[in-house]
Amino acid sequence: MPATAILQEARKLHKVSDSLDVLAGEHAPISEALSILSGCVRNSATLLEVLVALKLEPLRGYDPASN
Repeated sequence: MPATAILQEARKLHKVSDSLDVLAGEHAPISEALSILSGCVRNSATLLEVLVALKLEPLRGYDPASN
């Protein structure tokens, strides 16, 4: 099902965003840039979730907030 594959990619993007946040806390000289990138990646993941919710059949038991 395409929705499942897209949502798996969204989960991966959320994890990348989380990793960038951690790196931002560890590397002060580039902290702001990493935080901005983290937000962009997180927004992309959210947009994928919204796309699935609006255009594809909803998945039973899927809770995007649990990412």
